[in-house]
Amino acid sequence: MKSVRVGVVGVGYLGAFHVQKYAALSGVTLVGIADINPARAHEIGKQFDVPAYTDYRELFGNVDAVSVVVPTNAHHRVALDFLSRGVDVLVEKPITTTLAEADELITTARREGRILQVGHLERFNPALRSLEGIVTTPLFIESHRLAPFKDRGTDVDVILDIMIHDIDIILMLVNSPVAALHAVGVPVVSPEKNDIANVRLEFASGCVANVTASRISVKEMRKLRIFQQDAYISIDFAAQQVDVYRRFDGAENYDTPQIMYEAVTIAQGDALEQEIASFVTAVRNRSTPEVPGEAGRAALQVALEIVEQIETKKAALQLR
Repeated sequence: MKSVRVGVVGVGYLGAFHVQKYAALSGVTLVGIADINPARAHEIGKQFDVPAYTDYRELFGNVDAVSVVVPTNAHHRVALDFLSRGVDVLVEKPITTTLAEADELITTARREGRILQVGHLERFNPALRSLEGIVTTPLFIESHRLAPFKDRGTDVDVILDIMIHDIDIILMLVNSPVAALHAVGVPVVSPEKNDIANVRLEFASGCVANVTASRISVKEMRKLRIFQQDAYISIDFAAQQVDVYRRFDGAENYDTPQIMYEAVTIAQGDALEQEIASFVTAVRNRSTPEVPGEAGRAALQVALEIVEQIETKKAALQLR
């Protein structure tokens, strides 16, 4: 089996983990990394004993696939350069900053016959992957994704930074168009970007989702609850735990409703390792990635609509 030649562009906090996973993956040859920070490029290159560059274009002609882990506003430019040169791309979420940019990446990938995968990491969380056959027709979903403030990721607001994880998951689970949304957001620490936001998503199917994201919380939380006719499902992404509560079938024999608890057995795993392995499999087999560009675009579209509504409300309040 021919080894897949890979590279990583952007080796900051998250990019360094991409390098680590590729370096440990069989059937893969890590041929180089790139970062505009010379000291960081040298540090990671030395740590993994691979060539390091400050210009990602040095990787052209030497790689079959790359991870693009640069700031969001550079996703489009860097990913497009590689796709246009016949290189498969795993681009971190959000796919781009605008729908036009996302469309260009998707169109280019199709034209060039390239793989375009978006790094919605929670798709590979063992807790989420254990839901097959459990989640059927959600009626109400509630999610909380809370984190302490960190400097990284603040080039975008909390919706594109962390809420987009849950937007992507909910769109996948509900599988129905968003009919309406009602959002509010507040910048607390960041001068202009929202640091906490909440949105109510109403779907054509009748499902409603209440989504909260914060990057100014004291404690971390990554939880999602799903209510459907036959069950209540609680997912803890951090603990990789799923709890299911169902109405007991023999409830008519009791004076009060009976609820049956069902613990889901989950093999703990490394979501990033699974994401990168999935990308490499798609590259090798020329198959559709688990999170294709179209899925990244769908999540981005909803996220941008949330941002637009929040900013419109703020502007209206300032005019009063």
